[in-house]
Amino acid sequence: MRKTGLAIAVTSAWCFAFSGPMAKFLGAAGLAPIEAVWIRMTGAGLLLVAVLAVFRPRALRIPKDRLLFTAAYGLIAIAAVQALFFQAITRLPVGVTLLIEYTAPVMVVLWVRFVRRIRVPRSAYLGAVVAVVGLGIVVEVWQGLRLDGVGLLLAFAAAGCCAGYFLLSDAFGDDVDPLGLIAWGLVGSAVVLVPLSRPWNIDWAVLSRTATLDGTTLPVAGAALWLILVATVLGYITGVTAVRRLSAAVGSTVATLEVIAGAIVAWVLVGEALGGFQIVGGLIVIGGALLAQTATARLPHADGPVVAPEAQPAMLKAEA
Repeated sequence: MRKTGLAIAVTSAWCFAFSGPMAKFLGAAGLAPIEAVWIRMTGAGLLLVAVLAVFRPRALRIPKDRLLFTAAYGLIAIAAVQALFFQAITRLPVGVTLLIEYTAPVMVVLWVRFVRRIRVPRSAYLGAVVAVVGLGIVVEVWQGLRLDGVGLLLAFAAAGCCAGYFLLSDAFGDDVDPLGLIAWGLVGSAVVLVPLSRPWNIDWAVLSRTATLDGTTLPVAGAALWLILVATVLGYITGVTAVRRLSAAVGSTVATLEVIAGAIVAWVLVGEALGGFQIVGGLIVIGGALLAQTATARLPHADGPVVAPEAQPAMLKAEA
């Protein structure tokens, strides 16, 4: 049972790892980041709703008193995170963007302590400091932030929205099915992003073309389908399934593989290799984030388990 859960969790991490690289191919084909996000949200949301309607219809039932919460979840935890992430990877390597998003656990620790005024173990503070130090190495602060400044701001904004997700996830109970929440959140995100993405202006003809990055050529339609089917729908379903078989601590630890897997996929498909400082700093960031989240997860009234940002909706308070 445990080995199966671990295998499913690893599968989920690898599924989510394709998000950035596939989005890069859509961008290379001429789609704006917000257009790629809308295609992903719409395709995945409609598909997941259809799958649940056939195999798990009860999951789609959202109590009336949870409608506003579902809307907030879709806006902050899905729409904002994905839009900011897709914008950030146009300026930063995928691996670096994922590493910056891993500061979300640090933000949660600070929120728990200073806003909710819940005492946290010293190890949580130590983890936060370690993560910040690691992040400084990743961006090479001693050389005046060698990475794109706007890209860094976008990535940190995405991390802030990830932290907002964790706070939202603490506010719902067993009356909402995690997969149903994800499905409606995706659909709601697509609706919210319509004024920004303007799907009626999207050059849909690009889906019939190919895109090339670092010598790798893919059909644009294939990249879009992979982004929808594998990096979104399959990633969320396997993530929820894994958490049902594993504890929050184990599941969230395995979820950190997404950063490594994302960097590997980006290196193979789009030629984005991390430098030595990014690798060392990344390992330190992951270590600090894990230390912080482990300490916070032991608190009886904290904000729930902290997990990989791209896999976050799969790790909900109810241990789905």
